[in-house]
Order: sequence, then structure tokens, then C-alpha cells
Amino acid sequence: WLAQQATHHRLRTNRLSPPFHSSLLLYSSHLPIQAAENSSSSIAISPNTVESRHFSPLSRSHQAKGFPGTSCSHRAASPALRNLIFPSSLCFQMASSVISAAASASPSACPVTDLLKGKAKLGSGNVGSLFIKDKGNPFLNSKSCGRITMAVAVNVSRFEAITMAPPDPILGVSEAFKADNDEKKLNLGVGAYRTEELQPYVLDVVKKAENLMLERGENKEYLPIEGLAAFNKATAELLFGADSPVISEQRVATIQGLSGTGSLRLAAVLIERYFPGAKVLISSPTWGNHKNIFNDARVPWSEYRYYDPKTVGLDFEGMIEDIKAAPEGSFVLLHGCAHNPTGIDPTPEQWEKIADVIQEKNHIPFFDVAYQGFASGSLDQDAASVRLFAARGMEIFVAQSYSKNLGLYSERIGAINVVCSSSDTAARVKSQLKRIARPMYSNPPIHGARIVANVVGDPALFGEWKAEMEMMAGRIKGVRQKLYDSLTSKDKSGKDWSFILKQIGMFSFTGLNKIQSDNMTNKWHVYMTKDGRISLAGLNLAKCEYLADAIIDSYHNVS
Repeated sequence: WLAQQATHHRLRTNRLSPPFHSSLLLYSSHLPIQAAENSSSSIAISPNTVESRHFSPLSRSHQAKGFPGTSCSHRAASPALRNLIFPSSLCFQMASSVISAAASASPSACPVTDLLKGKAKLGSGNVGSLFIKDKGNPFLNSKSCGRITMAVAVNVSRFEAITMAPPDPILGVSEAFKADNDEKKLNLGVGAYRTEELQPYVLDVVKKAENLMLERGENKEYLPIEGLAAFNKATAELLFGADSPVISEQRVATIQGLSGTGSLRLAAVLIERYFPGAKVLISSPTWGNHKNIFNDARVPWSEYRYYDPKTVGLDFEGMIEDIKAAPEGSFVLLHGCAHNPTGIDPTPEQWEKIADVIQEKNHIPFFDVAYQGFASGSLDQDAASVRLFAARGMEIFVAQSYSKNLGLYSERIGAINVVCSSSDTAARVKSQLKRIARPMYSNPPIHGARIVANVVGDPALFGEWKAEMEMMAGRIKGVRQKLYDSLTSKDKSGKDWSFILKQIGMFSFTGLNKIQSDNMTNKWHVYMTKDGRISLAGLNLAKCEYLADAIIDSYHNVS
């Protein structure tokens, strides 16, 4: 390998290809390295020079100051450069010994060969022993070249400039929870439903739908780019209502997406391509991944007021003012139900006012519907906001997810729906969504899509699903009530905790700040996001009083 390189390159640093610039090859016939008598050439690389030189076998007189059969070239190198080339202290000391000896040797003792020939033989000495004590040095690597093993100082990685990414603010909570051995610990970070025993729950109706798939012998062939047709039909009807003009007039472009996140990303790319410069308005606060999605799609965004920390409720006036002030034609991201992270939803009357302002400003409503049926327990009630806007004839975006309401977290099943003014427009929009999806993930997974299609398409299974959703939503409502009761009975300060009962869905926004949330984790082993959000789906009745103690302590005793 080395001989081949030498054939094409003059072995000087300024002419070597990048992999050689900071590489170190040392070969000595004395020192700890023992050379065979049939050795005919060696290579030594000094801190700033690489030369090929010839030396005769040990029986001959070519010696460099006590090191038989050794020669190399040497030029002065700066300390910084030496540190770069010789990252190991042992490596540098050995190199310096050889370099110094060779520098003082007479020219006749060190004849120069301009190029190593392809026939040059390398000795059978093993230089691996030179670096035995430096096995932990990440810059060193042992490379076998025919009959010789050489120690190579590996280049600094091309990826050195890549920094460590921060942990995800939501999913990182679970990692910290797993590392905690305290028996009282609670994971209230990730929004995943748990039973009263705090165990993961697979819906019975999901198991039955999967059994149907097995009985039918359904295959695992590729889906079309737009996804499973039966799923797309079912999910659009579930969202808008089977009798909606949007459905009957074929004015909605629906394609299967990778749950809510993937569906939002498809829409974001569509916005970036066909609405250049348009801004997306995002509630403050919002789900932690919303901003990441639009940032990565290079879509500008700004925030509108939503949460009022003074009332721990909706800042409706601020919300309306900010939507009015936004540039005409902006996209307004709205949470269809069970706002994440606050759990605070507008009233039906407030939704009407929001729709009025959006229409007046010629904005485009963009709904994120992650909890249909899981918030109130009713599929129709949780879709009321979306249906209100659709009934007005507005063109809208709606992203859907089945992670929560069917417990299909890891199946990554959802959809993006774009309601248009005509069926022709919808067909063109759908074609562009498919065009975006093809290089992004080619086509979506089939398993979750079939589960949804089987459940929604079978009247018996559909009825069972609605009953299970009511059960899950009911358990969360019971936990919410118990937490409120515990806070009210334990907190003697007179603080009004009723805002907890006014919130809806699986989350509760406690009003705790980052420092107080840290106290919840560090002192009480309650794991939650730093914005004060807790997932009531990860709580049971037995733990409510313990959680109330933690909240009261953090609220009153930590500033």
C-alpha cells in the first residue's frame, strides 16, 4: 500500500494527499523495534517533512549515531505542529530520538532515494510494540503492510466540527427516568397512556384488528406513495364527517403520513415550495417539535399569544390581536383539541371568533389534530373546530395522528389533509404531496394503516374503539379530579387550583417554571418537561397525593 502511494507521490508533506498530512510512520532498526537483516528501506516522517531513504542491512556500516541501519530526514517544526503530528508523548519522544540521530549523521551515511520503487521491500520488524503503553490513544492505529506492522497516527476526524446535540426536551425525560433507581419516581414527561398500574396499554380493538389481518393473510407489499387507500378514505371521513361536502365533492387531498410529525413535515415542505416567504403563526407555548419541523423545512414562523400565566388560562384577546397583526396570507397553526402543552382549549364561541379573524385576514388555518376522541372521549366533539372551518368553505390544512387515540405510538400512522376550493385543485395538491413524500421516505408503512382501516371500517370494531377511548379519557379525567382534590386539601395557602379542572386531555399545565420543575425532578423524582407540563396519562389515583406534595413544595418553596 505504501509503495503504491510512493510511486505516485513525491513523499513531501506539501505534495501528499490529505490523509497523509498528519500521519506518522516510524521505522527504526534499533530502539524497541527490531529490524530483520534483509530489510532494505525504511520511512521516517518528521514533524514537517516526509522523505524516503535507503539503508543497508545491519551487517553494513550505514549507521546513524548508534542506531544501525537507520536514517531519516529532519527539519525544525513548531511545537504546535509537533503536537498535531505526534499526539502521543511516547510517540513524539521516539520520533525525536530518531530524528536527532539522523540529523547529525553525515550525508554519506544517509543516501537519499527520491522515490520508493514498487519493488522496495519492507522489513519484517514489528513496530506495534512501540505503542503498547499508548493503546488508549485514539489517534493511534496499527496497520499491517505486508510483512511489517506500522503504527499510524490517525488523522483528526473529518467530523470533528460536529457538536453534541442536546437531548430532546420530551423524549430525553424518559431516558433520565430510566436511570433513576428511586422507587417513588414518576414519569410524567412523554404523552403515552398508562393503565392504573402505570403499565403500557395495547387497546383490545387493536389486537382484534391485527388478528383480522392474520386471518386474511394480508401481505407486506409496498403501498402507493399516498398510502393505503382504505385508510385515507377512513381518516378523512373520521375527521370531516362522512356526509361532509368536503368528502362528497372530493375537495380534500389526503395522503398517509408518518404520524403527526411526518404529516406536519409534508405540509411544511409544501408551504416552503408554493408559498415562498409565507409565515406560520405558532401558539406560545406549543408542542416542542413544531418549531423544529418548520425550521428544518426553512419555513419562517412567529408566535401568537395563547397562554396567560396570570390566570393559567387562555389569553384570548392577545391571541386575536396577534392573528390580526400577522401579514395577510399567513398560516395559523391551531391545535384542534386538547392543546399541547397547556390543555387549554377555546370555547365554541371563541372558535367562531378565531375563524372570523382568519377569514378577514385571508389567512390559512393549519390544524394539528393529535387527540381526536382522546380529549373528550367523543370523536365528533373533538373534531368540531376543524368541521367549523371546513363548513365555512375555507381552504385548510389538517395533520392527523393515531398515536394517542389508538395507542399506535410506534406504528407512525397519520395523515395530512388539504381542503381545497375544487376537486381539480385537490388533485394537483395531492400530486405535489406525493412528489414531496417520494424522496423523503418513498412510501409509508402498512401495518398501522391497516389497523386503522380495519377498526374504522368494521362497525363492531368501531363501536368497541369508541368505548375504549371513552374509558381512557374517563380515567384521565378521574386522575385530574383526584389531583385537584389533593392539591386543594393539602395546600393551606388558599391558592386556587381550579385551572387544573378547566384543562382538557392528557396534559396539565401546572404553572411551574423551569427552576420549580427541576425541583420536582431533583427532590421528588417526578420527571416532567421543563415548561411545567405533566402527563396525567402517566399518573394513577394512588400517586396523586404524592404528586400534590411535590407540586405544593415546588410552587411555594422554590422561586
